[in-house]
Amino acid sequence: MLSSIGLLVIRLVVGLTLAAHGAQKLFGWFGGYGPKGTGGFFDSIGFKPGVFLAVLVGLAEFGGGLMVAAGFLTWLGAAFITIVMLGALLKVHAKNGFWVTSNGIEFTLIIIAVVVGIAFIGAGDYSLDALWFK
Repeated sequence: MLSSIGLLVIRLVVGLTLAAHGAQKLFGWFGGYGPKGTGGFFDSIGFKPGVFLAVLVGLAEFGGGLMVAAGFLTWLGAAFITIVMLGALLKVHAKNGFWVTSNGIEFTLIIIAVVVGIAFIGAGDYSLDALWFK
């Protein structure tokens, strides 16, 4: 029971944080730049077509984050997030070393570890997966 509460806390914090990152890209919320601004950045780092990819990444973060937070098809939400974070890690952060203070891989690596861990452990008792798939 306590482990399910722990998983719920982790899922909510990580999932809603990633959903908010997606909302920045999709809607320009929370100080984000929306598809056009994010797309311009993507174009500048060689991800083309930038706006299209910004929308895809935004959908993966927003949808995957909500899926993880709700514990609904958690493995699939975790896969969406992992793919996006691997792209960010390799294309944007790897050249900057480890620490987030230098725009390194620290944050993206932690997100990958958490969502992959949740995918393997399962969403816990307080999830839609537990409600529908047990």
